Amino acid sequence: MNWFGFGFNSFGQISPADEFGQVNCKVSTPVLLSDACTSCMIRSDCRVNVSWSTRADVHQTNGGVHVCLSGFVCGLSGQVCRELIPECEGCTDALISERYLTLSFTDRVEFWEIQHPKNKLVWKREQDPSHNTGNAVTLPLVPGGYVMPRPPFFRPLCSKLSAVSLALGTEHAVLLTDPGAVYTWGSGSHGQLGHGTLTSQEEPQVVEALWGVPIKAVSAGGWHSASVSAGGDLYMWGWNESGQLGLPSRGLEEEKLGRKRKTDLVLSEIEEKSATEVFISIQAFPALVDIPQVSEISRVGCGSRHTAAITNTGDLYTWGWGQYGQLGHGFENSTDEPTLVEYFPCHGLCVKDVVCGLWNTFVSAVPKEQSPS
Repeated sequence: MNWFGFGFNSFGQISPADEFGQVNCKVSTPVLLSDACTSCMIRSDCRVNVSWSTRADVHQTNGGVHVCLSGFVCGLSGQVCRELIPECEGCTDALISERYLTLSFTDRVEFWEIQHPKNKLVWKREQDPSHNTGNAVTLPLVPGGYVMPRPPFFRPLCSKLSAVSLALGTEHAVLLTDPGAVYTWGSGSHGQLGHGTLTSQEEPQVVEALWGVPIKAVSAGGWHSASVSAGGDLYMWGWNESGQLGLPSRGLEEEKLGRKRKTDLVLSEIEEKSATEVFISIQAFPALVDIPQVSEISRVGCGSRHTAAITNTGDLYTWGWGQYGQLGHGFENSTDEPTLVEYFPCHGLCVKDVVCGLWNTFVSAVPKEQSPS
């Protein structure tokens, strides 16, 4: 399995600087990720997670998790990589944010600030064994609650929620529970909580519109959210300014027609289309997203204002804001129509996983002959 990246690359988090020290800031076609550190390769046991300026390659080894960073590290950029030893030794999971590297161990969780010449431990919490339900969870979930990259770092969660996975957006959170229910909380200013209003919630509240629909995956973007049902249906809600929900966006229609000077004729075309088509700015309830010729979705990822989804046949579709090439279509236009990333089928690749940064996208893929049917 190989990892690919495309989109925002100003700090070399996708592709390193060339021999002249120049970095290609926009990568609009998927490129194979180079090794983040010289002592390990990106293999099938590697996971990728990202912040705005940094990529973390999390390798599973016999001794635990080994983490390599690339991008903006210690104030330097352009494939600056470091093996975080001994800080990572013995950890079970790792998560990068813009300021901290979070490390989870069987008995504790730690926040490290990456500094030169020595990393700084800024926060540590011993894990309470009584909160360990036996369910394997990944960061930002920890026994008894979850962690966030800002004080007070740890936030408790009611054990009755039976949390399975948690996605943190810019200002909100989306939680998936063991029964397949979805809970959200945080800012609701753009409808990203899915409760039908624009109000915020301090505590987890069930998304009633999805009640009774078993959900298997969730994601949170800048101001939008997504979930995938057990049957492969994709539901999205929140802000649609850049078409990130896959619903008609007036802003994109104006941009499309307004690439030429906005004459009265162009403006009349916009008004004429507005009269016949409903444009969505904010979708405060979950909406079923239809992708033509696609029967089921298996995974979904949300960036700041873009979305990427994997089908059950291993194809990747992207839509939303594309200014940095994060849609992977070879150009930098935005779109409100889910569009196939042709690079992968053209190279005989089956997409297995997707991770969205704020302005970029990372994908793991295998040759189709290696992919189980």
